[in-house]
Amino acid sequence: MGVRTVSRAGSMGVVGGAYLLALGVAYAVVVLAPPSWHPLLTAFVADLVATLLIFGLSMVLDNASLYDPYWSVAPPVIAAWWVVAADTGDGVRQAVVLLLITVWAVRLTANWAYGWAGLHHVDWRYRQLRATRGRVPWWLVNLGGIQLMPTLVVFLGLLSVWPALAGSRPFGLLDVVATALTAGAIALEAVADLQMHRFAAAADNRGRILATGVWRRTRHPNYLGEIALWWGLWIFGVAAAPTWWWTVIGPLGMVVLFKAASIPLMDRRSLDRRSGYADHMREVPALLPRLR
Repeated sequence: MGVRTVSRAGSMGVVGGAYLLALGVAYAVVVLAPPSWHPLLTAFVADLVATLLIFGLSMVLDNASLYDPYWSVAPPVIAAWWVVAADTGDGVRQAVVLLLITVWAVRLTANWAYGWAGLHHVDWRYRQLRATRGRVPWWLVNLGGIQLMPTLVVFLGLLSVWPALAGSRPFGLLDVVATALTAGAIALEAVADLQMHRFAAAADNRGRILATGVWRRTRHPNYLGEIALWWGLWIFGVAAAPTWWWTVIGPLGMVVLFKAASIPLMDRRSLDRRSGYADHMREVPALLPRLR
């Protein structure tokens, strides 16, 4: 029996097994890493090795979507290890940051699981990439564009989490701002996904445009929430250790990723599938919400 005929429950088991293996190889890197390595370097190498394992398994299973949960699964694992590895750090900030990252990760992973039908399901974007890759080998597209690139972008976003967890400044007003922004971002993503699931579940809405709720003010509220989350984590890092301000490259990288890749791709798909979407694009901003 091929993997394409495995049940949804069996497919989830395969994914779970794959990620346990990835966790195992990442742990091996942590154990074997030279003591001279900074926790940032150790985590980066472990992250890359785990990504390569998931890539290899995705090629064996012929399903690049095996990587999809990695975006939300890796950050809480890395953050939890950094709490252990940090010699210093404010306990209140550590607890708040780790809790927020965990809540975000559980919710986003659950949202992925809700929409994933099983090993026969491959994200439409990956199918499109595979069909339009020209002479570029599929394994290279899969490795570089689908798996390594997101891993690197997310790790850039996580750079500010290290000072947030290891910085010695006590929890203060700037942390309160970061908490509000990060929690609000998670809530926005949750509301946006819930409204989209309800809209998509109604057969009458096929081919229509969701323009109510948070989707009335911005075309991509889920992306806005995701970007805001990484800015919130950066503020935590600056609050704990201001000299780490340069980790702003993380949230800036997220902005570039969504503005240059994710949003144009989703808008082009909606233009092909939904009548009137061009007018919708003129009326509703892509990210920053309209106030009226």
